[in-house]
Amino acid sequence: MDGPVCLIVNPHAGAGRALRLLPGVEAALRGMGRPFRVAPTTSMQHARELAREACEASEIVAAMGGDGIVGAVAGELRDGAGLLAVLPGGRGNDFARKLGIPFDPAQAVTLLDTGVERRVDLADTGGTAFLGIMSAGIDSDVNRIALETRLPLGTFVYTYGALRALVSWRPAAWKLTLDGRESTFTGYSVAVCNSGVFGGGMYLAPDARLDDGLLDVVTIADKSRLHYLRGLPRVFKGTHLQDPALTLTQCREVTFEADRPFTAYADGDPVAELPATVRVLEGSLRVVAPR
Repeated sequence: MDGPVCLIVNPHAGAGRALRLLPGVEAALRGMGRPFRVAPTTSMQHARELAREACEASEIVAAMGGDGIVGAVAGELRDGAGLLAVLPGGRGNDFARKLGIPFDPAQAVTLLDTGVERRVDLADTGGTAFLGIMSAGIDSDVNRIALETRLPLGTFVYTYGALRALVSWRPAAWKLTLDGRESTFTGYSVAVCNSGVFGGGMYLAPDARLDDGLLDVVTIADKSRLHYLRGLPRVFKGTHLQDPALTLTQCREVTFEADRPFTAYADGDPVAELPATVRVLEGSLRVVAPR
């Protein structure tokens, strides 16, 4: 994996964590003798523009920040257009968690010398690509609350969001079409999983693979608030699928909608209004991974 590096950095990621750790990454790159340049972002759209420019310059694209910026950059590298190096600098860092990339970005960048190039799937909704999980329903409220809070909660911000969202939650009626098969249910949420991890280590689809050309769709049917709350800790362990209110189905394309408006979130950011269609982009992304 030779070549110069374009280091795209979100200076606000992780409440400034990415910016604090940037000097260590720069020092590691110098120690490796690797040519590089630093490109701070001002927005997700700016990150996408920087990624396109780096591809045109035949640079390795290193995304340093949270899952949002990593997903935004990855979308510009689809169809093997460029090589992505993930440098965790956010709160959740769930894509790095799935790939086994070190959470210290100065260690993660050394994978350019010691790691391997791997092909993984992307998911796409309306032209917007994502790496982790796109979900709507109570998850819409949870993500909105997590993004709006200024409390220094770290990865617990999503647990805080869930507690707040449950107070006023009421079930929704859902309709899904999975590879042409229709189904309905009443309940909490629909989640379309690529990596299967979100919310700072919540393994919603613990067996989801990044290289199988399939999406894992998880639905949560209606149950009491207390039942839902008791199930949250099990999601971090990946043992929640024993709950009969949960259903997991695999497909290559899914369209879903509800009986009231919801914003779908992916990689921590709003990406679509319902109804929405998600399809898998098999082996579309080249990424630097551990051996």
